[in-house]
Amino acid sequence: MNIKGPVHEGEQAIQRQAGEGGPGWGSPMFGPEIPQGFVPFIRDQRMLVLGASDDDGRVWSTVVDGPTGFVDPIDERTVVIDALPAPGDPLREVFRTERDIGVLALQPQTRRRIRMNGLARRDGDRIVMRTEQVLGNCPKYLQTRTIRETSPREAGPAVTGEALSEEQQRWIEAADTFFIASLSPGHGADSSHRGGMPGFVTVVSPSKLVWPDYTGNQFYMTLGNMHLHPATGLLFLDWENGHTLQLTGQGRIDWNPAVAQKYPGALRMVEFDISKVVQIDRAVSLRWEFHGYSRANPPAPTD
Repeated sequence: MNIKGPVHEGEQAIQRQAGEGGPGWGSPMFGPEIPQGFVPFIRDQRMLVLGASDDDGRVWSTVVDGPTGFVDPIDERTVVIDALPAPGDPLREVFRTERDIGVLALQPQTRRRIRMNGLARRDGDRIVMRTEQVLGNCPKYLQTRTIRETSPREAGPAVTGEALSEEQQRWIEAADTFFIASLSPGHGADSSHRGGMPGFVTVVSPSKLVWPDYTGNQFYMTLGNMHLHPATGLLFLDWENGHTLQLTGQGRIDWNPAVAQKYPGALRMVEFDISKVVQIDRAVSLRWEFHGYSRANPPAPTD
């Protein structure tokens, strides 16, 4: 296993297509060790977003949460997560076998985030991760939220389908945030964030979504994985009630500028074909209060 390097052909292909970077670009400059300055932030987390594949090769994004300290970097390359996804979650049982994982530590209250990619396995009711790539991210497109309360863990049954219900479509159309998991064999998994004004994600049909790709850090870790391996997972949170909506399917990049120009701020578009949907009510114990949108958010499309 050669996680994310030394050369990620997918990242470099996207950079060339975008007219950015040059030989040797990609994201290999991020090392496997957790910088000491990241440790207090990681230990302060109440929530992590995880990305991985199931045994059938489908990629999923999910969330785990707990009290302060439930995430513990016990040495410079080992992180212990004292939580599992909710019962019925597609990723709850998969870490019984070691596999690629992408982890996003994100604090909506401070608009700070760190990504950790590597390998993980389950140890009882905990997940133990060995990091291969650790990096900080800028606060662009992060909405500000604070934890209002913590509710008892009373996850409802997983409701599954092959397409979005009308209620789920409305949920996505009103969303200002979602999380995206990607994976490229030989390069590892990654978990990232996408944000914008409500309406930035378009529900084309019950089985297809489209969203704009805005300017970012130019590493193209998500799109690079998608270029090589289209299997992708999305997670939408109902921040106020703790519900989760997980989608798995195939992602692809639309480079047609005529399509992108319909979306303010879009550099290109991403299309996502849904193959399976999982909704779990009250999967998360945290209840969040919204405070404001990122000033970096472009306007949502009007059509």
